[in-house]
Amino acid sequence: MSRRFTQPDKSLTKPERTLLLAVMLGDEQTGSRDSRERDFAAATAEAEELVRAAGGDLIGVETAKRDRVHAALLVGTGKAEELAARVAAEHIELVVVNRELSPTQERNLEKVLQCRVLDRVGLILAIFAQRAHSQEGKLQVELAQLSHLAGRLVRGYGHLQSQKGGIGLKGPGETQLETDRRLIQTRISKLRRRLADVKKQRAVRRQARLSGKVKTFALVGYTNAGKSTLFNRLSKADVLAKDQLFATLDPTARRLYLAPDTYIVLSDTVGFVRDLPHRLVSAFAATLEETALADGLLHIVDASHPEHERQIEDVNTVLAEIGADKVPQLLVFNKTDLLPETEQQNGIQRNAQGESVAVRLSAVSGAGLDALREALLERA
Repeated sequence: MSRRFTQPDKSLTKPERTLLLAVMLGDEQTGSRDSRERDFAAATAEAEELVRAAGGDLIGVETAKRDRVHAALLVGTGKAEELAARVAAEHIELVVVNRELSPTQERNLEKVLQCRVLDRVGLILAIFAQRAHSQEGKLQVELAQLSHLAGRLVRGYGHLQSQKGGIGLKGPGETQLETDRRLIQTRISKLRRRLADVKKQRAVRRQARLSGKVKTFALVGYTNAGKSTLFNRLSKADVLAKDQLFATLDPTARRLYLAPDTYIVLSDTVGFVRDLPHRLVSAFAATLEETALADGLLHIVDASHPEHERQIEDVNTVLAEIGADKVPQLLVFNKTDLLPETEQQNGIQRNAQGESVAVRLSAVSGAGLDALREALLERA
């Protein structure tokens, strides 16, 4: 009699007990001491949200301050031993470091801590892997993951240390490490070719839109600024909108009528974050190209966030990196319903020439949406 096997229910999988390590380096800090402390606290809080977004059970946060990076362990031997004691005592399964680690640092920390270690890049990649649903999104995530992994193949495997040589063969053959590297590079090349095909398909669709002289506007902004909620409210779409980082990964485009005879194409995009890894930007080039080639950008800002001005700067940094810094922007200050009543003024803000430069609204309550439509109609 045959036996049928089923996949385990992921909802029943116990989340990993995770410890976050936040490191502040003195040689990278500028500004006053108070501003440095605020930036560090904001970065640490964001890292905590990233761990939760990845599904980790955050047990605690360890902080460390150093003048410069320790080449082998990042934090130095004393702090590493202190962390190892806590990992053992609290049965920690994963340590997340809120910095990008070198392959050597990652390997050495795993040896000392006796548990898995994940850096900031690996954490963001893990979230992206969970959230990608479209074929294109999965391709882009896999490309980013393999590019990240390629630099971390720092040791071979004993079961295939070398292949036996023979007559007419040069050398002992390739080690398992070399085989892994070759397989990864082959897969990366294949993914790039498939994403190049996606880019061509996008170009065809874009040309069709341009031939109809339809204006395109892309929603950009810091992750969890409310882009998807606003996109759903405007276009009556059903894009996933959650109060968590990187809830939306796959881009979506919808037609939005501003008047009986005027409409635009509105596209929702992946949210940005501080220090977005370069390999992620390059891997998502096909998607981000839509942003660079849009007629206008709706830069969504969480007006209730205490660090929203810095978040605006972080988004503009990524926009410059993908060549979208010259695209006209309309700032949209969202979540005004979370502000004190005296600061909940919604509507259009104009410059001295009477042009709309910003709109204040609440995507949840709907207050200010008419003002946004008016500003879009002016630009369309």
